[in-house]
Amino acid sequence: MFSSNKPKIAVDFDGTIVESRYPDIGKPKLFAFETLQKLQNEGYLLILWTYRYGKKLDEAVDFCKSKGLEFYAVNKSYPEEKFSVSDMSRKINADIFIDDRNLGGMYSWGEIYNIITSNDLDIEVKPKSFLGKIFKNS
Repeated sequence: MFSSNKPKIAVDFDGTIVESRYPDIGKPKLFAFETLQKLQNEGYLLILWTYRYGKKLDEAVDFCKSKGLEFYAVNKSYPEEKFSVSDMSRKINADIFIDDRNLGGMYSWGEIYNIITSNDLDIEVKPKSFLGKIFKNS
């Protein structure tokens, strides 16, 4: 079902796909599901990468499924991965990370789509914060 030569994208749930209402599930963010489905249809592998675990994680996964979005992996680098604190890092192996807590803030889903699909992820994007303006010319 999932195979691709395109980058793997790790995407957060609370505050990114849906409004922040943890431990509840917030309303979907404008164009989040549509954008993620479009990226998936274009061959990008999507990983749900979230603080949620157990029942709360199951609720998030089920919520996404109810909106027509299934992930390549959930809190793992690939579906078959077995996580063990003693023998591996908790960091997800992905090429792109989308999170509302990025330095510089969260871009709109339209901007995210355009950046990812531009074929040049090093494109200059407008600074979104005070720190972004300070380090713009670095």
